[in-house]
Amino acid sequence: MDDAAELGNYLPLSFKIPKEQEYIEFLWDAFETNYTHGKYQFAFLAYHMLTMSCVYFNIWQIKQPRPGDFEKGLIGFARDEKALLEATSPFVFSAVNERTILRFLKLNACDNGKIGTYAKLVDDRNESAHPNGNIFYSTQEALDAKIAEILRVVEEIQAHSRPVIEHCYREFLLQNHDPEEREYPEAADQIREVLIHGNYMSRRDVDICLEFDLAGLKAHEGIESIGTLHQALVKEFKADVSSGAA
Repeated sequence: MDDAAELGNYLPLSFKIPKEQEYIEFLWDAFETNYTHGKYQFAFLAYHMLTMSCVYFNIWQIKQPRPGDFEKGLIGFARDEKALLEATSPFVFSAVNERTILRFLKLNACDNGKIGTYAKLVDDRNESAHPNGNIFYSTQEALDAKIAEILRVVEEIQAHSRPVIEHCYREFLLQNHDPEEREYPEAADQIREVLIHGNYMSRRDVDICLEFDLAGLKAHEGIESIGTLHQALVKEFKADVSSGAA
């Protein structure tokens, strides 16, 4: 079960409203309780829901900084277009069929082959959730193998998200480096509330930000304060990095 906890590094460090955090905590509790009691099929269902939550947050990070691209991705979503455009929470995406919502990952350069592979996880969930007389995950070994497969998929999706996260972080540095103009004078507060909280950033998203190359901004007149803001992020998370969490 220790390996399964890696999924938490792909979920937000901070949520917009308590209800969202409570939901994620409920799913983790459902997974852990069923896993420790040998109810592996139900543990898989909870883990799948956590995985799809990761996907929703990933798609949300496309919607926020790239609304034009997101709107183009709505082709074929006529029935849900208005709800998706006006969504105020990533969980609104749950109104769309899970297989269908995965198509948004094309905006992160995921090809049809990869999306088809990801959709297989949805099929596995559907088979497990229906009363068909089968227990697909009757042993810990079977579930652990499926968890390893899920984590490979989540890691791959995260890799495709790198350009979006880098764009988000670049804009954050450009728009928030001046202590006199931003919401919070203290850099750590601005990072926590605007970057992390505002963008549903995960630990793995932060890892991408930590690797951001400031060289592309060296000509900017505010490069000194940009560097200071970036170093505040490094300081905030360097303990995790040095411990090998990054």
